[in-house]
Amino acid sequence: MSETWQEELRSRGYRVTPQRQLVLEAVSVLEHGTPEEICTEVQRTAHGVNISTVYRTLELLEDLGLVKHTHLGHGPPTYHLATHADHVHLVCRGCGKVTDVSPRVADGLITVLRAEYGFETDVHHLTVYGECCENSPSVG
Repeated sequence: MSETWQEELRSRGYRVTPQRQLVLEAVSVLEHGTPEEICTEVQRTAHGVNISTVYRTLELLEDLGLVKHTHLGHGPPTYHLATHADHVHLVCRGCGKVTDVSPRVADGLITVLRAEYGFETDVHHLTVYGECCENSPSVG
């Protein structure tokens, strides 16, 4: 992990703890991880870290702008590094695969929503559901 997140924590009066580092590394490894998945990843190295520590750490890291969350369904939020947050999520209903694509794919939608409805879209929380090419016979 880069020194940037460590400096950010220290500059705001927080200590750089092993738990915080492990949670941030788990988010990085998983790319899109629920708190439970992140906890499982952290526990591979530190068996004593519990889910409440993971939730508190994710909240702090999000407050500091180091991670972001999104909702990819009706379940718990999914976290990813803030440095990788500039994307739209495509979620396959068939296999559950999550694909990140450039926000540019939504430019037409954003333009129409702004022009016709005066609505400013938060592309960072945009999730599109459908079927990926492995599950849709009409795509490919």
